[in-house]
Amino acid sequence: MQYLLLIISDPAAPTYVPEEDNIEEWVADLVARGASVVGNRLRPPSDATTVTVRDGKTILTDGPFTESKEWIAGFDVIEVDNLDDALEIAAAHPMARFGRVEVRPAWPFDE
Repeated sequence: MQYLLLIISDPAAPTYVPEEDNIEEWVADLVARGASVVGNRLRPPSDATTVTVRDGKTILTDGPFTESKEWIAGFDVIEVDNLDDALEIAAAHPMARFGRVEVRPAWPFDE
């Protein structure tokens, strides 16, 4: 089953310590497990464009769709057997310590 890991900043989290950022090890473990589908960092919300279509007209708005102190800093799509495995992987991500990781199961169209 596929899961989306949303990597979220959190201003209330402990201060980021670069020496404790083990993202390279985390990615290597994910690849070794065969669980990595795709993942990447995201540019900040100030670089976002929100697209809305109303009455057949496309409306483009600079910035994110919500105002928030937290923002989605990256994502990973993983494929594992169950939610417990996905949660274990998410808990090992450095941003689980310095931010948050939201785990959301994919919902295939054929279900």
